[in-house]
Amino acid sequence: MCAVLEVSTSGYYDWVDRPESQRDQDNRRLVSQIRCHHQSSRQIYGSPRIHLDLVESGERVGVNRVARLMRQANIQSKVAKKFVVTTESKHSMEPAPDRLKRCFRTEEQNVAWVSDTTFIPTRQGWLFLAVILDLYSRQVIGWAMSNRNDRQLVSDALTMAIWRRGQVKDVIVHSDRGATYASGEYQKLLKRHRLVCSMSRKGECLDNAVAESFFSSLKTELVDHEDYHTKQEAKQSLFEYIEVFYNRRRRHSYLGYISPVEYERRNAPQ
Repeated sequence: MCAVLEVSTSGYYDWVDRPESQRDQDNRRLVSQIRCHHQSSRQIYGSPRIHLDLVESGERVGVNRVARLMRQANIQSKVAKKFVVTTESKHSMEPAPDRLKRCFRTEEQNVAWVSDTTFIPTRQGWLFLAVILDLYSRQVIGWAMSNRNDRQLVSDALTMAIWRRGQVKDVIVHSDRGATYASGEYQKLLKRHRLVCSMSRKGECLDNAVAESFFSSLKTELVDHEDYHTKQEAKQSLFEYIEVFYNRRRRHSYLGYISPVEYERRNAPQ
């Protein structure tokens, strides 16, 4: 082998007996920490977010080095699957105008909320999930789960948001043009609490892009990788994702790679 590689025998044995370099030791230690942070993030974080986790834990390392080590160790973030739109907008009720007009940035809490509904597959059938997010921090402030995609589902999600945010008024609550959001019960709840209804234009899913994006992340980071045997199992998993991980731990690129709860804490009025 030495002859083929054109190296001296003494040089080969010197290499065999040589201890591992400090750089290699550091890389091996970093890869171990990268795996821990990657697992802690549900395997969704790429090198930028993993780098921030390492820096916060006291490591002095560059993002390019983290990216290189992740490539070498074959540590990758999960890949998104196609998102399915399920809005039922064929109804006779008059939709509200689009008051949001794709203005997805606010400077304060409770200026505009967005809402949407999706389905979660289980072996017992569909489980429906409705959520409400505050555009200020992208925090999920209201959510509800049910066996049926009906007006009670979206009303329950709105009720939780109102309970969490307290005495608010004139908040724009944006949704698609679905029958559940146009229902009399949901509209009465909005008026009772002095909230302003807004709906996406017909066929314009980007009008509700923030809510759509949340569900895309939910499916990519959790649901697409699970096989829920029961609806109760799915409920527990979704609760943990929303309340424990997404709101309080997940680094959000829009927020400068901090969590929604942390963003609100840092920017709370003095």
